[in-house]
Amino acid sequence: MKKILIVVDMQNDFVDGALGTKEAVSIIDNACNKINSFNGDIFITLDTHEENYLSTQEGKKLPVPHCIKGTNGWRLNNKIEKSLQGKNFTVIEKATFGSQKLAETIKEKYKDDELSVELIGICTDICVISNALTIRAYNTECEITVDSSCCAGVTPETHSAALEVMKSCLINII
Repeated sequence: MKKILIVVDMQNDFVDGALGTKEAVSIIDNACNKINSFNGDIFITLDTHEENYLSTQEGKKLPVPHCIKGTNGWRLNNKIEKSLQGKNFTVIEKATFGSQKLAETIKEKYKDDELSVELIGICTDICVISNALTIRAYNTECEITVDSSCCAGVTPETHSAALEVMKSCLINII
């Protein structure tokens, strides 16, 4: 079985920046340990917005500029970046919660029934769940797991709710 790890939006703005939380800060070491011990292909998603963010659909509903391309908030958390050194990884920028490009890349590169996908990252209740469900839609036979100890939601309650929704969609939660 081929295993891949997807590290979702572990960017400064989501850890301790514009939209950061103490829960996000608290999972960084777990995520680094997961990355350090992982042998296989890794995909990194980067939430990526432009200067016109506030005029976008998302910006109108969440009027907090974040992950503006090229800014410090857009960059990966420093500890996460260090954990990736020497690893085989692919970066995928995404302008919305779930990445169609990520799901399509996985579909093109791997055989569904011989694939195990594990997701970690931020925010459980927005981008982690969106990517898990998008991957599920494109890769119906692959095994999908989310490591809850390496994820943080907007709040602890929405983190837990997202985990329950993913369980109901046949995604393994560890």
